[in-house]
Amino acid sequence: MMAALVKTLSHVTGTDVDIDGLKIVMLICGAGLCLSLLAGMTYGLNLAADLF
Repeated sequence: MMAALVKTLSHVTGTDVDIDGLKIVMLICGAGLCLSLLAGMTYGLNLAADLF
């Protein structure tokens, strides 16, 4: 799946995409998402009430 994603990104952007760099970016984004969800669950943020 990762190879298909890199091939598609390379084709669309017209540049050579490094698979290792993409893995690092995906890991950092995943860790940030997990920490954000953990903080939201810990402090009981109710985003639905704030948005509407």
